[in-house]
Amino acid sequence: MSKLYIVPTPIGNLEDMTFRAIKVLKEVDLILAEDTRTSGKLLKHFEIATHMHSHHMHNEHKTVENLVKRLQAGETIALISDAGTPAISDPGFLLTRACVENGIAVECLPGATAFVPALVNSGLPNDKFVFEGFLPDKKGRQTRFLALQEEYRTMIFYVSPHKLNKTLAEFVQYFGADRPVSVSRELSKLHEETVRGTTEEVLKHFEAKPAKGEIVVVVGGKCNKN
Repeated sequence: MSKLYIVPTPIGNLEDMTFRAIKVLKEVDLILAEDTRTSGKLLKHFEIATHMHSHHMHNEHKTVENLVKRLQAGETIALISDAGTPAISDPGFLLTRACVENGIAVECLPGATAFVPALVNSGLPNDKFVFEGFLPDKKGRQTRFLALQEEYRTMIFYVSPHKLNKTLAEFVQYFGADRPVSVSRELSKLHEETVRGTTEEVLKHFEAKPAKGEIVVVVGGKCNKN
């Protein structure tokens, strides 16, 4: 029976791969991978021989129609990204939406997502939160910050290492120097680190010690205090 499986993959530590994810990837007819070279190493590690096709942000608009036809013909397909859960700041939404619109079954497996451990270990309120993903680079960036100034929920951002200090400085500017913030990097990896403090304190830390690796930043909402 045709079905699209959304399969999370480890964000760093390969031991976070689930038994079920391995089973699905071995049994489907095709695996769609964000980067076949990166995913090839993962599949080799778990002895998964299923054929792969490339499916990324630059070609997903062109490939969705054909993939829907293959699913309608009875194939089963698994979608993976380089790390974490597909469609969370990664390709996957367009294909998932097309499957839903065409009555094709979609099943998302539970698994690794970078923002969840970052949120939980931040020490900031997590009963209500908003996931912002990556901020706009230029156009719309200031508008987004102005809109978030009144946000009372804990906010979660994905930030690249070379933009971390700029982003922290913007947090000081728009949210205040004493707003609580937690920066987690290299989650589940050998050099995992979480730095907590006020926006001003954390900015000074990373100005003195530039960050490397994958980064998730968690910021307290307007009413949150240390």
